[in-house]
Amino acid sequence: MNFLRSLFAPRQQFRSFALLDGQGRCRAFKHCPAAPVGDGWVEIQEIRLNWLHQVLPASARISPRCASSLVRPILAT
Repeated sequence: MNFLRSLFAPRQQFRSFALLDGQGRCRAFKHCPAAPVGDGWVEIQEIRLNWLHQVLPASARISPRCASSLVRPILAT
């Protein structure tokens, strides 16, 4: 029964991050549900090992997420 529940339970979405040094080179990758703590971490679309120790392509980055909710209140007229 637990197996069936696990099939339909919502799964936690993991995001991909790259640690960049001062020159923009990729030093590490991390796959986690929330942004890592510390400077130099940027969110990327996917992890590619050939980016390690290379300058991260601009197309790999994802624009920063907004801290505010996407749901906006309806304005009264």
